[in-house]
Amino acid sequence: MTDSEVDAEAAATDLEQAVAVFASVRPRLFGIAYRMLGSATDAEDLVQEVWLRWQTYDRSKVANPAAFLATAATRLAINELQSARVRRETYIGPWLPEPVDTGADPYLGAERGEALEFAALLLMEKLTPNERAAYILREAFDYSYAQIADIVQSTEPAVRQLVSRARKHMTRERHTPVSAAAQRELLTAFLDAARTGEMAALEKLFAADVTSLADGNGRHKVARRVVVGAAWVAKFLAAMSWFWEGVETRFTTMNGQPCVVLMVDGTVYGLLAIDASADGIEQVLWMVNPEKNAQVAVPV
Repeated sequence: MTDSEVDAEAAATDLEQAVAVFASVRPRLFGIAYRMLGSATDAEDLVQEVWLRWQTYDRSKVANPAAFLATAATRLAINELQSARVRRETYIGPWLPEPVDTGADPYLGAERGEALEFAALLLMEKLTPNERAAYILREAFDYSYAQIADIVQSTEPAVRQLVSRARKHMTRERHTPVSAAAQRELLTAFLDAARTGEMAALEKLFAADVTSLADGNGRHKVARRVVVGAAWVAKFLAAMSWFWEGVETRFTTMNGQPCVVLMVDGTVYGLLAIDASADGIEQVLWMVNPEKNAQVAVPV
């Protein structure tokens, strides 16, 4: 075997090892990126960018590939989040996270399913990029404060402050959610009341300051303003009882929580989800932007 052939074989072996390492870490990279960006599409693009960097990097200098790749993904996500927020300034109406199918990968590479439900992702939009990164790495992936400090290029005391501020924001702004079973029960009751337009029945299901948000990015006949308050949301839903004509509903699980697929003429129109606490339904979330519903599969 010639020297060039030996070099080629060594290079091929090295690339195979690089592929194997990346594949083993990829679910975690996607889990970090999705939680940071709230978009499966952007998360996939970011993971692909990490792979390209990993391919061309001098991997002989990397002592801990998993840590290296997670650091690259997090730092890219911090940068991408800043530009994503600028893009959202031109978004028409409320912005909601892009749904992801957690059936195949329940925790998107995380040890725990934290920071994945729609309401949590929405709340994290108000965090700074570094707060969001620190919170996600700590709560969803159980990274140590020292590891997070290395990733976000900070100190351990500073990271503890980041996580503390993020936790306070999340607990202050969101009541303790109910179980998945209770959530599905409320979602079923909500569908029944919404279809019939019974305002009294709807109001009984709602927390006092319930909000209804629809993400259609300008889609025809989709509300572009947030509706707030039990009476107003009930009145709004009663007025749109026409919507349910010809709409088929099927239960599914997205983002680790019970949801309803809304179907018209056999195709996916959108996804409906709620966030609920002991006080009742806190949020009604309508995800009807066609560009975001690629991962919403029709339950069999």
